[in-house]
Amino acid sequence: MIRFVLGVVMIFAALPAQAEIDIKEVTSPGGITVWLVEEPSIPFVALELRFRGGGTLDLPGKRGATNLMVGLLEEGTGDMDARDFAKATEELAAQFGYRAYDESIALSAKFLTENRDEAIALFRKSVVEPRFDQVSIDRVREQVLSGIRSDAKDPNRIASAKFDELAFGDHPYGSSMDGTEDSVLGLTRDDIIDAHRGALALDRVYVSAVGDITAEELGVMLDDLLMGLPETGAAFAGPAEFSLAGGQTIVDFATPQSVALFGHEGIERDDPDFFAAFLLNTIMGGSSFDNRLMEEVREKRGLTYGIGTYLIAMDQAELYLGSVASVNDRVMQAVDVVKSEWARMASEGPTLEELDAAKAYLTGAYPLRFDGNAAIANIMVGMQMDDLGLDYIAGRNEKVRAVTLEDVRRVAARLMRPEDLHFVIVGQPES
Repeated sequence: MIRFVLGVVMIFAALPAQAEIDIKEVTSPGGITVWLVEEPSIPFVALELRFRGGGTLDLPGKRGATNLMVGLLEEGTGDMDARDFAKATEELAAQFGYRAYDESIALSAKFLTENRDEAIALFRKSVVEPRFDQVSIDRVREQVLSGIRSDAKDPNRIASAKFDELAFGDHPYGSSMDGTEDSVLGLTRDDIIDAHRGALALDRVYVSAVGDITAEELGVMLDDLLMGLPETGAAFAGPAEFSLAGGQTIVDFATPQSVALFGHEGIERDDPDFFAAFLLNTIMGGSSFDNRLMEEVREKRGLTYGIGTYLIAMDQAELYLGSVASVNDRVMQAVDVVKSEWARMASEGPTLEELDAAKAYLTGAYPLRFDGNAAIANIMVGMQMDDLGLDYIAGRNEKVRAVTLEDVRRVAARLMRPEDLHFVIVGQPES
């Protein structure tokens, strides 16, 4: 019954429209900064934590250690093994999440107010005092290895891995945070402990909370939760040099449909032209179905079911990427259309009609992201990592509307470099 209550709470806990969200910045007695949205009407709290660094913190020769370590956090703590921990979590009707990314570790917790102290105590033990039993290491290692073997058969994953390798070489961006079969097989329990100590530290943590909790209660709760983590962690990865010139790389792979991943350097998240670039990408191949590449490659020529582009702003590099898939005897035609449209956008920019449609889509879709306490907490912790400020949500759509046609055309000429586009094509393309 209690799980049913939590489910109902999560569905109906959405807050009002984004402009009405009142974000408070709170500092715990122990000095931890957290963003809070109080919503006392429903007895439920969503908590999100991010630790900057993620898989890029892997030590030389230990690729995959951080990813494997995060996969083990829910595998037991103290006198509880994995089964006991899962049972205790279920009895509290709490939900905990542990995810590793290239540049961060994401931890999340959802719990009812009536169980808050018990839920946080249990969550803390998993984060601060994991057991890292050898039997669990061996089991989760096999899961990781299964994923690595599966990726080796996936054209999309192969294309992504090859592009990263060519673009960034020996930098952590140049390889998968999952590691290789050899590197993961070589990881020891001591390597996992080192990864835990290096990644989960107080000098890189970002926190947000939404729900039935006051600032005072949240501060004390956070100090209890993070007590015991080291003050500082491992050194962050240094700058990544993008070393991939224009051209194409073919990866022979027996499949009737080739996958092409293409791109060049992108734009920094704090660049003054970022919002113009954001709109430019929406027009070119962004999340809206009504974009230029979809029109030219899919609708007019029938070369693909889908094509998209996206801006990626990482801590040490920026990318402007896109992807398309087509049958082997037509994929090079799709590549040629992408090159042509990339050049046309760089020289002419978008039309006013395209810009107005992109603005309407982006401003209209934005409120839909705030569909629950956990979603809002997730957005807020991302805002902190991107240094966007407490007023970003209220002012974001105005920044989108303020972009002019001249802005987007100027940024198109600056950002889109058709001569630098590199295509990694996985399949057996015919040309």
